[in-house]
Amino acid sequence: MRGGRTEMAFAPLLKYALTLSGASKPKLLYVGTAMGDDSAIAARMIEAGRAAGVPVDLLKLYPMPNVDDPLAWVLDHDVVWVGGGSVANLLALWRLHGLDDVFTQAWHQGVVLAGVSAGSLCWHNGGTTDSFTPQLSPVTNGLGLLPYSNGVHYDSEERRRPLFQRLIAERVLPDGYATEDGTGLVFHGTQLVEAVAEIPGKQAYSVRLDGDSVEEEPLATRLLQA
Repeated sequence: MRGGRTEMAFAPLLKYALTLSGASKPKLLYVGTAMGDDSAIAARMIEAGRAAGVPVDLLKLYPMPNVDDPLAWVLDHDVVWVGGGSVANLLALWRLHGLDDVFTQAWHQGVVLAGVSAGSLCWHNGGTTDSFTPQLSPVTNGLGLLPYSNGVHYDSEERRRPLFQRLIAERVLPDGYATEDGTGLVFHGTQLVEAVAEIPGKQAYSVRLDGDSVEEEPLATRLLQA
């Protein structure tokens, strides 16, 4: 604590996303749809950006979009970081406001699209979520920019791993990748380039159907520097 205020800082995964843009002074756009554009979370992101010397702007949908031209707004940034929360609500609202097309165009034009939890799951075909009820269930209508399933919270929520594997075995979800908390997957286009972690010992996995069984293979996961 300094001056009675908690100092905020970007975590290594977010810092790494910024470097992937290749910009000398990257501009970050934070999207908090999955948590209802919570103003406290947004304020903490802006504060962390200020501490890191990175300008942080917001794309909000509550109570109405905060910009007239979302595509131009997104393209004016180097990295989009999407926060966690309800991926079902996020996807519904994005489609309602045309952000599915906006982010698809931004992706094709080289904007780095990233995020955590729902903010990771949204870019894939689907995965597991507690957005609908306290019990986990599949979500299958992700944006599909990455044509894989995505298993988030693979080590921190005990029901995630077996359900993710069962849904792949039943062909509800396609083959995909799973991440323990604190790990991330880096894609160039739809090609997986590497798995990275901000916490020692954390792991990412390839999870795929092989005949009648599901094979889980640990990926080489590089530890990022703080």
